[in-house]
Amino acid sequence: HEGVGLSRSWFATAEKMGIEIRYGAAATAILQNEKGHASGVRVRDDDGLQEIHGRAVILGCGGFEANVQMRTQHIGPLVGSAKVRGTPHNQGDGLRMALAIGAMPWGQWSGCHATPISADWGNFAPRELTDRSNRLSYIYGVMINRRGRRFVDEGEDGAHFTYAKFGRAILAEPGAKVYQIFDSQVAHLLEPRYATSEPITADTPEDLVAQLDIDDKDRAILTLHEYNAAAKHATDGFDPTRLDGIATRGLSPEKTNWAIKLEKPPFYAYSATGGITFTFGGLRVDENTQVIGTDWRPIPGLFACGEMIGGLFYDNYPAGTGLVSGATFGRIAGRSAATLQQGASA
Repeated sequence: HEGVGLSRSWFATAEKMGIEIRYGAAATAILQNEKGHASGVRVRDDDGLQEIHGRAVILGCGGFEANVQMRTQHIGPLVGSAKVRGTPHNQGDGLRMALAIGAMPWGQWSGCHATPISADWGNFAPRELTDRSNRLSYIYGVMINRRGRRFVDEGEDGAHFTYAKFGRAILAEPGAKVYQIFDSQVAHLLEPRYATSEPITADTPEDLVAQLDIDDKDRAILTLHEYNAAAKHATDGFDPTRLDGIATRGLSPEKTNWAIKLEKPPFYAYSATGGITFTFGGLRVDENTQVIGTDWRPIPGLFACGEMIGGLFYDNYPAGTGLVSGATFGRIAGRSAATLQQGASA
């Protein structure tokens, strides 16, 4: 679930199959022969520059989520300062190398997967704890920004269908920081990941707001009172296992599911910001994952998979589909490159 087991499995498989892994070697350019066929990469390591040659190149090195300049240029300044949930090494190198030899950019370069995470975490999450920073139980409470206002329909859908776009929405709020507020009747529904930070607690909404880093505390208190006036009691049909239709009336934005009153003390507040996971922009590929050039012709010997492929996601992201697309297109890319290798050896 947190990626640790998956990574260990990959390393074990690579070792078992005798696959050579070069650590500390940063690829800087894609090599091509006189016919334009991708024939290897140029890398930089502790000994300087060297070339690695082969009959095909597969780019599976992610997007540009850790590159502040590229994030700011393509997605905008709000995302430029975002915390990064994953590796600091996804700097867009593969994309830049491919574009340099004529690959076609594809998909939503202005989009990214950004999920609500604890605002208390560092700029880069610890590798083995990255997923534990998520704050996805907002559907059972309300989120308010530093102006003291709600800004999304927390109950629009299940969290796994809204968290990617809500993370991006948080980044657009003042200071890219919000608070998720719950009461004791839903505290047991919060994901275990919330235990990685201490909540702010109080016996009244007013005392809770007084402790928050909010510019307009009066507005925040009014927002909570307005929400409670428009929400329903848990006994009116609240069901955390499905879209229950328990909705507010007369608010903007409304909360369209799980809209129950915040009325049972103590009350809890967790800070949240938007943490970027990966970027949506990538390269255009064909059915064999061969990279297409800006002349609409395949670049021979060059393949891409995973986050390198553009056009898979726009504005939002259903949970888990990045893993599915990575496994699917990674397998296709591997088979395509192997077929090319076998054909060249025949």
